[in-house]
Amino acid sequence: MFGTDMRAIVPQLALSAGTMLACACNEIVMGQHSSLGPTDPQLGGLAAHGVVEEFRQAAKEIHEDSARIAVWQPVIAKYHPTLIGECQKAIKWTDQIVHNWLKTGMFAGMNKPGPGARADRVMKELSDHALTLSHARHIDYGRASEIGLKVTALEADNDFQDAVLTVHHLATQTLADTGTMKLIENQDGVAFVQTAAIQQAVAVA
Repeated sequence: MFGTDMRAIVPQLALSAGTMLACACNEIVMGQHSSLGPTDPQLGGLAAHGVVEEFRQAAKEIHEDSARIAVWQPVIAKYHPTLIGECQKAIKWTDQIVHNWLKTGMFAGMNKPGPGARADRVMKELSDHALTLSHARHIDYGRASEIGLKVTALEADNDFQDAVLTVHHLATQTLADTGTMKLIENQDGVAFVQTAAIQQAVAVA
């Protein structure tokens, strides 16, 4: 319906998959307290980059000193044999998806440098675990702009900022204080609300 004619509004946090979705838009609106994060894929709660790095460190140390096998064996044994391959594929797939979204959306039609080069620069920052170091690392408005993302300051329009923060705070309160799990509403006031089933224990005398 909208193609790439979308903007992501990040009043607070858009980490991991949230950052990926933001990169699929034409522009990202961020405030002084907003943060993006690395596009570091997770498998079963494990950071894919962290798993790959641990395997590489084990291989390096064992190659240098075979006595290290005894140290690394119980560590590596906790992983499923196919996990490292799945992690590598998840990292590659994530990078390809976001790189393509940036080229065909946010950076489409740009030159000197072109869309591919711009996407390369952004992905170097968002997907290089040696730089980001942590899945929870925060990238603020200034840094997002420095690496080449098209960001707009939420504070540039006071009326718009008030509207965004009002919706953000109301949504946050609704999700925190009710059984609501998913809340979607359009500009016409049509809403979709999904709630969690609340089970109550009944004491039997």
